Amino acid sequence: MDLHGKRIIVSRAREQAGSLSHQLRERGADVLEIPFIEIRPPQSFEALDKIIENILAYDWLILTSVNGVQALFSRLEQLGKSEAELLHLKIAAIGPATRKAIEKQGLPVDVMPKEYVAEAVVAALRNLVKGERVLLVRAKVARDVIPNSLRELGAKVHVVEAYETVVPESSRTAILAALEDHQNKPYAITFTSSSTVRNFVELVGEERAHSSLLDGVKLCSIGPVTSATLKELKLRVDVEAKEYTVPGLVEAIVHAK
Repeated sequence: MDLHGKRIIVSRAREQAGSLSHQLRERGADVLEIPFIEIRPPQSFEALDKIIENILAYDWLILTSVNGVQALFSRLEQLGKSEAELLHLKIAAIGPATRKAIEKQGLPVDVMPKEYVAEAVVAALRNLVKGERVLLVRAKVARDVIPNSLRELGAKVHVVEAYETVVPESSRTAILAALEDHQNKPYAITFTSSSTVRNFVELVGEERAHSSLLDGVKLCSIGPVTSATLKELKLRVDVEAKEYTVPGLVEAIVHAK
């Protein structure tokens, strides 16, 4: 089936919504972009700059999002450096989008797990990091599965924040108006990270999130971590992607009953 005429809310950050929106529109969906996340630089670049200046001290670099890749390479450029500074590193990417972003910068990716979640990154690195110095570049708020687990495996892990995500206040009115539009109620809302779930609840309010506001609206998750957050916040998981990617999410929505 296609998605002709079905209104679907894409909740990704504005600068990242394009791919998901495009693929849904190709299937006939009426896409409404309402970002539940806004990407911002960290309050200070001091820690990241210090890491970049001392990058030769590390053996591994782990990147868990396209945002992290973009933030790191943008800062390299600001400091007058290039990808050549990172050539000595072995690099792990959490999934194909992150891998593509790294390779676009001219660097090879040594490890990418079969499943695109933190636990799978740890499993893929299990026999590779003992005694190694590992740099994890990520958002200000993130799960600590990777650093904690790798330290247990004997790695020396340094975590640096390259960006932060905040709730875009401008989306509050937009999401409520969309959900209260009985003439053109959304068919589905896409959730592509735990942050999109938490921020959605903050935007609409906990009481409304558990009211009839979401009746008839499919809540669509990109994978098990995002689904776990939906369940934690007592929301349904109507659709979950089998492959934890944007194309996987689109396919899951297309084939949803």
